[in-house]
Formats: sequence, structure tokens, C-alpha cells
Amino acid sequence: MNILLVEDNELNRDMLTRRLERKGFSVITATNGQAGIDLAKEKQPDIIIMDLSLPVLDGWSAAKALKGEVKTKAIPIIALTAHAMKGDREKALDAGCDEYDTKPVEFDRLMEKIQNLTA
Repeated sequence: MNILLVEDNELNRDMLTRRLERKGFSVITATNGQAGIDLAKEKQPDIIIMDLSLPVLDGWSAAKALKGEVKTKAIPIIALTAHAMKGDREKALDAGCDEYDTKPVEFDRLMEKIQNLTA
């Protein structure tokens, strides 16, 4: 299974990539929302894990753009963010994300969400 990880923080990106690859996933990465959109169109991943606070184009806008494209609208998106304020989950889901998870990453919980969205 191919995962597109859109994360601008190098430590988070490297840690998650390594852990996902150990679970047998193939991981491609992008460091901003626009690059995430471009890679999603090109690579057609099985699922996207997207930070919301991204440079160039934020995760909310990127999710909305992906869900508005015929080629990428069916790809599940998990918003992964440090934004854990009231209303942030709803804002992410309204933007088109299929699931929402918070940082710091609780890997087992993230894996469960990945499995639920790709089963």
C-alpha cells in the first residue's frame, strides 16, 4: 500500500516514514500542500496523511483541492496536526479530510485509522 505523507517538519516526516515502512507501507513524501497535491495526482496513493499547518498551501486548502479533483477525490485523507482546539476536527472534516488525528502521533491509533479507511 502506498501512503503520501505531507509534512513539513523533517523530524516528524522521517520518524513517521520509518515507522510506516517498517509496517510494510511504501511512503512518498511532500513538504508543502501544493507539492502534496501534485504528488497525489501523479502517484495516486492509497491514502494521504496530511499536516494542516503547511507552507505554500495549507493542509485545509490542499484537502479541499484534492477532494475537488476527479482524479484524487476518492483518496482518503487523514489530517494530522498539532491543532487540537475545539472546532479544529470539524474544520478539517469540512475541508474534505476523512479522518483527523493529533500530534504528538500515537502510532497505534494512527495505524487503526489507516486500516479503517483502506479496508
